[in-house]
Amino acid sequence: MQNIRPRRSVLYSPGSNARALEKAKTLPADALILDLEDAVAPDAKKKARERVRDVLRDGGYGGREMVVRINPLASDWGRADLGLMASTSADAILVSKVQSAANIAAVRDTLAFVEAPDRLAIWAMIETPLGILNVHEIAAAAAGNRYPLTVFVMGTNDIAKETRARQRGDRAAMLAWLSQCVLAARAYGLDVLDGVYNNFKDAEGFARECEQGRDLGMDGKTLIHPGQIERANETFSPDGDEVEWARTIIEAFKLPENQGKGVITLDGKMVELLHRDMALRTVAIADAIAEAATS
Repeated sequence: MQNIRPRRSVLYSPGSNARALEKAKTLPADALILDLEDAVAPDAKKKARERVRDVLRDGGYGGREMVVRINPLASDWGRADLGLMASTSADAILVSKVQSAANIAAVRDTLAFVEAPDRLAIWAMIETPLGILNVHEIAAAAAGNRYPLTVFVMGTNDIAKETRARQRGDRAAMLAWLSQCVLAARAYGLDVLDGVYNNFKDAEGFARECEQGRDLGMDGKTLIHPGQIERANETFSPDGDEVEWARTIIEAFKLPENQGKGVITLDGKMVELLHRDMALRTVAIADAIAEAATS
């Protein structure tokens, strides 16, 4: 199984905040989003872009996945943000308010124009009613040898704003929309990250929302505060018993007597090939987490 990497905890870090960018080097987040958009005032956009360029050049972030959230292409800053990508080591860009596959195509065209490296991935924020309605079309744009779309990021604050849905603790109004995005992501091989939890001092509420996101099928959660990292990592990691059982399933299907079988009995349970496939991913994620912890 290839291209498996943990995205349990994905922390936003303002591109204009030098102290936060430096501190992020020591944090156990799986990925960092260096933000040039919402977290940066208009008069600080240019300086933030230059600072992000410098920190990506200088490195020091270990094995963390480095993502840059750009301003919209239609804004005064979006194309300059993408121009930055031609000369940095960023792993991906995060595009806000993606509403159609045409938005992804426009970003790809601009990346090609500025000669960004082909390996640069695209993450898409799904945060508008039109984005949710078109999410399957957007997910279908994932494939490509250049600038692949790999991750959906749920923008739950903007979804609430645009739909006027109330942000209650159980997120009842949003569950169908979130699940629709998970389905689209899975249909086309994308990861999907849950939106932020605004009250970073509410540890219990955050824990509940992490568990809900995990149970919906999310791969991790976007975060606004370093204090949220540990809980996200714990919730979105397979536990020891789960990993041990997954390894048992994998080894059982390797036995000569089980070769070619679609269903076997293991410890009194019926286990199918689909369970073997799920086990392979569980082990791959656990191994990637262990590797990241030592890098």
